[in-house]
Amino acid sequence: MTIAAIGSIPLIMTLGNSMLIPIFPAMKSALKLSQMQVSLTITVFSIAGAIFIPIVGYLSDRFSRKIIIIPSLILFGLGGLLAGLAAAMFSNSYVWILIGRAIQGIGAAGTAPIAMALTGDLFKGGEQSRVLGIFEASNGLGKVISPILGAILGVIVWYSVFLAFPVICLVSLLLVWIFIKEKSNRQAPPPFRKYVRGLLGVFKHEGRWLFTTYLAGGTCLFTLFGILFFLSDMLEVKHDIKGVLKGVILAIPLLVMVTTSYLTGSKIGKNLERMKRIVVIGFVLMTISYGTLVFFEKLIPFLIVLAISSVGAGLILPCVNSIITGAVGKERRGFVTSLYGSVRFLGVAVGPPIFSRLMDWSRNGMFLSIAAFTLLVGLLVLLLIRVKGKDGKENKKTAVRYKYI
Repeated sequence: MTIAAIGSIPLIMTLGNSMLIPIFPAMKSALKLSQMQVSLTITVFSIAGAIFIPIVGYLSDRFSRKIIIIPSLILFGLGGLLAGLAAAMFSNSYVWILIGRAIQGIGAAGTAPIAMALTGDLFKGGEQSRVLGIFEASNGLGKVISPILGAILGVIVWYSVFLAFPVICLVSLLLVWIFIKEKSNRQAPPPFRKYVRGLLGVFKHEGRWLFTTYLAGGTCLFTLFGILFFLSDMLEVKHDIKGVLKGVILAIPLLVMVTTSYLTGSKIGKNLERMKRIVVIGFVLMTISYGTLVFFEKLIPFLIVLAISSVGAGLILPCVNSIITGAVGKERRGFVTSLYGSVRFLGVAVGPPIFSRLMDWSRNGMFLSIAAFTLLVGLLVLLLIRVKGKDGKENKKTAVRYKYI
């Protein structure tokens, strides 16, 4: 039940964005919005989260993970309630929806990134990697069910999606409250100056590979939400597919990703060399997928080729989670994982608006540009992330150094 409680937290955060994707066309029509204005409902949420994640990360190191997670879930639910009531009752509802989404973003800052740090606190070794794989699979499961759930709720009325958030948050809040028990022997937090010096030491000596790992995770979220934004529009405009069927189709690439994430997390253990190799393979698959999508316009072949990129993302994300969670010790883990959460949020934030611009420019140009970008990130991972050698011994040229753990 502890694992179930932890797994419910990234599920909530994922629903915060993915559940809206099926209702975007209806929202656009009802409020008379442009494509860019619709995409801002994701961007505002994600930017607010990205700004506040480092703050709540520090607070979770300073106090406790649970003290941060519970109020964050409450704030997340209240933001959804405000957005839903505004859409139903206010004349200038779009502005209030954005305000509600910003509040949700602030709440989301204290959910999944802190839960990742909590996983690092409670589990060790191969068990930690397994639970982080479940963590990423839960994140992916949210992405799978959210388009279907959003489409079902959208049949009632498009803004009912916002009103569902308080109910969903309540379930996760109760699980966290009852089943997560943090260890009572938590060490006293270091003074702020010492804390900052330790973080600067980590990023000074390990920043090159650590930021590359951040970029790898952020790229997966950027391409994922961008392609879902494109696919949602394509299904309605080109194929006239709406409602629940649309949600099911949107869930297909996400189901592939969540399955791959779970299997990857259960197999990688704590072998950094294996993790790096899997991440590089993941980016190769993403590059091949996006590069060849220019040749496919019929829906079924398009989805099959797109699923290859989902396999790539499913290989990358559990490895990135394990590398980052093990990068520092417990006393600074909250900040480091939260900074990674900020990068993921920024990836989600810029995905829809950038893809919106690229869609207006050129369909083929969009896919080729994204393929070139994933190839570049894969090369950076190959060149900049250093791991232990096969003999398990560290050396100055090839090893991730743990001096500042």
